[in-house]
Amino acid sequence: MSNPSASSQPSDLVHATRWSNFIAGSRDTIPMLLGAAPFGIIFGSLIAGSQLAAWQGQLMSLGVFAGSSQFIAVGLVAGHAGLLVIWLATLIVNLRHMLYAAALLPQVADLPARWRWGLGFLLTDETFAVMNAYYRKHPMAPLGRWYFLGSGCAMYANWQCWTLIGLAFGAVFPHLQSMGLDFAMVVTFIAIVIPQLVRLPYLAAALMAGALSYLLKDVPYKLGLLIAVAIGVAVGMMLRHWQARNKLHPEAT
Repeated sequence: MSNPSASSQPSDLVHATRWSNFIAGSRDTIPMLLGAAPFGIIFGSLIAGSQLAAWQGQLMSLGVFAGSSQFIAVGLVAGHAGLLVIWLATLIVNLRHMLYAAALLPQVADLPARWRWGLGFLLTDETFAVMNAYYRKHPMAPLGRWYFLGSGCAMYANWQCWTLIGLAFGAVFPHLQSMGLDFAMVVTFIAIVIPQLVRLPYLAAALMAGALSYLLKDVPYKLGLLIAVAIGVAVGMMLRHWQARNKLHPEAT
Protein backbone atom coordinates (compact mmCIF):
# COMPACT_ATOMS: atom_id res chain seq x y z
CA MET A 1 0.00 0.00 0.00
CA SER A 2 1.47 3.35 -1.04
CA ASN A 3 2.13 6.19 1.35
CA PRO A 4 -0.38 8.98 0.58
CA SER A 5 1.85 11.68 2.00
CA ALA A 6 4.68 10.64 -0.29
CA SER A 7 2.45 10.47 -3.36
CA SER A 8 1.26 14.01 -2.69
CA GLN A 9 4.78 15.31 -3.23
CA PRO A 10 6.09 16.00 -6.75
CA SER A 11 8.08 13.07 -8.11
CA ASP A 12 11.24 15.14 -8.45
CA LEU A 13 11.18 15.65 -4.67
CA VAL A 14 10.24 12.07 -3.74
CA HIS A 15 13.26 10.58 -5.51
CA ALA A 16 15.69 13.47 -4.96
CA THR A 17 18.73 13.10 -2.74
CA ARG A 18 20.22 15.60 -0.33
CA TRP A 19 23.08 16.32 -2.72
CA SER A 20 20.82 16.80 -5.75
CA ASN A 21 18.70 19.28 -3.77
CA PHE A 22 21.84 21.12 -2.67
CA ILE A 23 23.05 21.33 -6.28
CA ALA A 24 19.60 22.44 -7.48
CA GLY A 25 19.53 25.24 -4.90
CA SER A 26 22.97 26.43 -5.98
CA ARG A 27 22.04 26.21 -9.67
CA ASP A 28 18.78 28.14 -9.29
CA THR A 29 20.66 30.92 -7.49
CA ILE A 30 23.05 31.60 -10.39
CA PRO A 31 21.10 34.65 -11.69
CA MET A 32 21.29 36.14 -8.21
CA LEU A 33 25.02 35.46 -8.04
CA LEU A 34 25.58 37.63 -11.09
CA GLY A 35 23.36 40.38 -9.68
CA ALA A 36 25.31 40.42 -6.41
CA ALA A 37 28.67 40.83 -8.12
CA PRO A 38 28.61 44.66 -8.22
CA PHE A 39 27.78 44.77 -4.50
CA GLY A 40 30.86 42.76 -3.59
CA ILE A 41 33.15 44.65 -5.95
CA ILE A 42 32.02 48.04 -4.68
CA PHE A 43 32.30 46.96 -1.06
CA GLY A 44 35.81 45.65 -1.60
CA SER A 45 36.85 48.84 -3.38
CA LEU A 46 35.40 50.96 -0.57
CA ILE A 47 37.46 49.02 1.95
CA ALA A 48 40.56 49.51 -0.20
CA GLY A 49 39.99 53.26 -0.10
CA SER A 50 39.24 53.44 3.62
CA GLN A 51 41.34 53.27 6.76
CA LEU A 52 40.38 49.63 7.24
CA ALA A 53 42.83 46.90 6.31
CA ALA A 54 41.96 44.50 3.49
CA TRP A 55 41.80 41.55 5.88
CA GLN A 56 39.27 43.44 8.02
CA GLY A 57 37.01 43.94 5.00
CA GLN A 58 37.21 40.27 4.05
CA LEU A 59 36.60 39.27 7.67
CA MET A 60 33.49 41.48 7.69
CA SER A 61 32.16 39.67 4.63
CA LEU A 62 32.91 36.31 6.23
CA GLY A 63 31.35 37.10 9.60
CA VAL A 64 28.58 39.60 8.84
CA PHE A 65 27.49 38.53 5.34
CA ALA A 66 25.02 41.38 4.91
CA GLY A 67 25.88 43.75 2.09
CA SER A 68 23.76 46.74 3.06
CA SER A 69 24.89 46.58 6.68
CA GLN A 70 28.51 46.30 5.62
CA PHE A 71 28.23 49.39 3.40
CA ILE A 72 26.68 51.39 6.23
CA ALA A 73 29.22 50.16 8.75
CA VAL A 74 32.15 51.21 6.52
CA GLY A 75 30.62 54.67 6.05
CA LEU A 76 30.07 55.09 9.76
CA VAL A 77 33.58 53.90 10.58
CA ALA A 78 34.92 56.46 8.09
CA GLY A 79 32.90 59.11 9.93
CA HIS A 80 34.35 57.98 13.28
CA ALA A 81 30.91 56.99 14.61
CA GLY A 82 30.66 55.17 17.91
CA LEU A 83 30.17 51.43 18.15
CA LEU A 84 26.60 51.80 19.47
CA VAL A 85 25.61 54.00 16.52
CA ILE A 86 27.07 51.49 14.05
CA TRP A 87 25.28 48.62 15.77
CA LEU A 88 21.90 50.36 15.82
CA ALA A 89 22.15 51.54 12.21
CA THR A 90 23.02 48.11 10.85
CA LEU A 91 20.34 46.49 13.02
CA ILE A 92 17.61 48.76 11.67
CA VAL A 93 18.68 48.29 8.06
CA ASN A 94 18.57 44.51 8.45
CA LEU A 95 15.14 44.49 10.10
CA ARG A 96 13.69 43.50 6.71
CA HIS A 97 15.07 40.03 7.38
CA MET A 98 12.38 39.64 10.02
CA LEU A 99 9.82 39.70 7.21
CA TYR A 100 11.84 37.13 5.29
CA ALA A 101 12.15 34.91 8.35
CA ALA A 102 8.43 35.15 9.11
CA ALA A 103 7.57 34.15 5.55
CA LEU A 104 9.86 31.10 5.59
CA LEU A 105 9.28 30.06 9.21
CA PRO A 106 6.43 27.59 8.49
CA GLN A 107 8.77 25.69 6.18
CA VAL A 108 11.65 25.39 8.66
CA ALA A 109 9.92 25.49 12.06
CA ASP A 110 10.38 21.74 12.60
CA LEU A 111 14.09 21.73 11.83
CA PRO A 112 16.68 21.34 14.63
CA ALA A 113 18.07 24.56 16.07
CA ARG A 114 21.44 24.08 14.37
CA TRP A 115 19.69 24.08 10.99
CA ARG A 116 17.53 27.12 11.75
CA TRP A 117 20.49 29.14 13.01
CA GLY A 118 22.67 28.11 10.08
CA LEU A 119 20.04 28.86 7.45
CA GLY A 120 19.21 32.10 9.23
CA PHE A 121 22.81 33.23 8.89
CA LEU A 122 22.76 32.41 5.16
CA LEU A 123 19.45 34.19 4.55
CA THR A 124 19.89 37.21 2.27
CA ASP A 125 17.63 39.17 -0.05
CA GLU A 126 18.67 36.99 -2.98
CA THR A 127 18.34 33.69 -1.12
CA PHE A 128 14.92 34.69 0.13
CA ALA A 129 13.75 35.40 -3.42
CA VAL A 130 14.92 31.93 -4.51
CA MET A 131 13.48 30.12 -1.49
CA ASN A 132 10.17 31.95 -1.53
CA ALA A 133 9.63 30.86 -5.15
CA TYR A 134 10.74 27.31 -4.31
CA TYR A 135 8.41 26.86 -1.35
CA ARG A 136 5.47 28.23 -3.32
CA LYS A 137 5.94 25.39 -5.81
CA HIS A 138 6.98 22.76 -3.27
CA PRO A 139 5.40 23.52 0.14
CA MET A 140 6.80 21.48 3.01
CA ALA A 141 9.32 19.74 0.73
CA PRO A 142 11.00 16.98 2.79
CA LEU A 143 14.48 17.87 1.55
CA GLY A 144 13.88 21.57 1.17
CA ARG A 145 16.48 22.34 3.81
CA TRP A 146 19.22 21.06 1.47
CA TYR A 147 17.94 23.20 -1.38
CA PHE A 148 17.98 26.17 1.04
CA LEU A 149 21.52 25.27 2.12
CA GLY A 150 22.68 25.06 -1.48
CA SER A 151 21.26 28.46 -2.33
CA GLY A 152 22.69 30.07 0.80
CA CYS A 153 26.16 28.53 0.40
CA ALA A 154 26.30 29.62 -3.24
CA MET A 155 25.52 33.21 -2.25
CA TYR A 156 28.03 33.08 0.62
CA ALA A 157 30.88 31.82 -1.54
CA ASN A 158 29.93 34.30 -4.26
CA TRP A 159 30.04 37.23 -1.83
CA GLN A 160 33.46 36.25 -0.55
CA CYS A 161 34.87 35.98 -4.09
CA TRP A 162 33.57 39.36 -5.25
CA THR A 163 34.67 41.05 -2.04
CA LEU A 164 38.17 39.70 -2.63
CA ILE A 165 38.12 40.93 -6.25
CA GLY A 166 36.98 44.36 -5.09
CA LEU A 167 39.76 44.48 -2.51
CA ALA A 168 42.36 43.51 -5.10
CA PHE A 169 41.27 45.86 -7.89
CA GLY A 170 40.10 48.66 -5.59
CA ALA A 171 43.70 49.41 -4.70
CA VAL A 172 44.60 49.61 -8.41
CA PHE A 173 41.47 51.50 -9.48
CA PRO A 174 40.57 53.77 -6.52
CA HIS A 175 37.42 55.12 -8.24
CA LEU A 176 36.03 51.71 -9.12
CA GLN A 177 32.85 52.33 -7.10
CA SER A 178 31.92 55.31 -9.30
CA MET A 179 32.01 53.44 -12.63
CA GLY A 180 28.27 52.84 -12.88
CA LEU A 181 28.13 49.67 -10.79
CA ASP A 182 25.70 51.38 -8.41
CA PHE A 183 23.07 51.22 -11.18
CA ALA A 184 23.42 47.43 -11.29
CA MET A 185 22.77 47.34 -7.55
CA VAL A 186 19.50 49.22 -7.96
CA VAL A 187 18.35 46.97 -10.80
CA THR A 188 19.13 43.86 -8.75
CA PHE A 189 17.03 45.05 -5.82
CA ILE A 190 14.16 45.96 -8.13
CA ALA A 191 14.25 42.44 -9.58
CA ILE A 192 14.13 40.98 -6.06
CA VAL A 193 11.45 43.27 -4.62
CA ILE A 194 8.88 43.55 -7.42
CA PRO A 195 7.85 39.84 -7.51
CA GLN A 196 7.16 39.95 -3.76
CA LEU A 197 4.72 42.86 -3.97
CA VAL A 198 1.81 40.58 -4.93
CA ARG A 199 1.44 39.79 -1.22
CA LEU A 200 -0.19 42.33 1.07
CA PRO A 201 2.42 42.45 3.88
CA TYR A 202 5.26 43.12 1.45
CA LEU A 203 3.29 45.63 -0.59
CA ALA A 204 2.24 47.53 2.54
CA ALA A 205 5.80 47.50 3.91
CA ALA A 206 7.20 48.79 0.60
CA LEU A 207 4.60 51.55 0.27
CA MET A 208 4.99 52.68 3.87
CA ALA A 209 8.80 52.65 3.74
CA GLY A 210 8.84 54.42 0.38
CA ALA A 211 6.42 57.15 1.45
CA LEU A 212 8.17 57.78 4.75
CA SER A 213 11.63 57.81 3.20
CA TYR A 214 10.45 60.60 0.89
CA LEU A 215 8.73 62.57 3.64
CA LEU A 216 11.72 62.22 5.97
CA LYS A 217 14.43 62.78 3.35
CA ASP A 218 15.62 65.98 5.02
CA VAL A 219 16.25 64.39 8.43
CA PRO A 220 19.98 64.68 9.25
CA TYR A 221 22.40 61.76 8.91
CA LYS A 222 19.86 59.88 6.74
CA LEU A 223 18.03 58.87 9.89
CA GLY A 224 14.78 59.34 7.99
CA LEU A 225 15.65 56.34 5.84
CA LEU A 226 16.32 54.20 8.91
CA ILE A 227 13.02 55.30 10.49
CA ALA A 228 11.18 54.52 7.26
CA VAL A 229 12.70 51.04 7.10
CA ALA A 230 11.84 50.28 10.73
CA ILE A 231 8.21 51.43 10.38
CA GLY A 232 7.78 49.69 7.03
CA VAL A 233 8.99 46.38 8.46
CA ALA A 234 6.75 46.82 11.52
CA VAL A 235 3.71 47.35 9.28
CA GLY A 236 4.59 44.27 7.23
CA MET A 237 5.06 42.14 10.34
CA MET A 238 1.72 43.25 11.81
CA LEU A 239 -0.12 42.45 8.58
CA ARG A 240 1.55 39.07 8.34
CA HIS A 241 0.61 38.28 11.94
CA TRP A 242 -2.96 39.38 11.21
CA GLN A 243 -3.14 37.12 8.15
CA ALA A 244 -1.74 34.14 10.09
CA ARG A 245 -4.24 34.68 12.91
CA ASN A 246 -7.13 34.86 10.46
CA LYS A 247 -6.09 31.56 8.89
CA LEU A 248 -6.13 29.88 12.29
CA HIS A 249 -9.32 31.59 13.51
CA PRO A 250 -11.36 32.66 10.47
CA GLU A 251 -14.46 33.08 12.61
CA ALA A 252 -12.77 36.00 14.39
CA THR A 253 -13.22 38.16 11.29
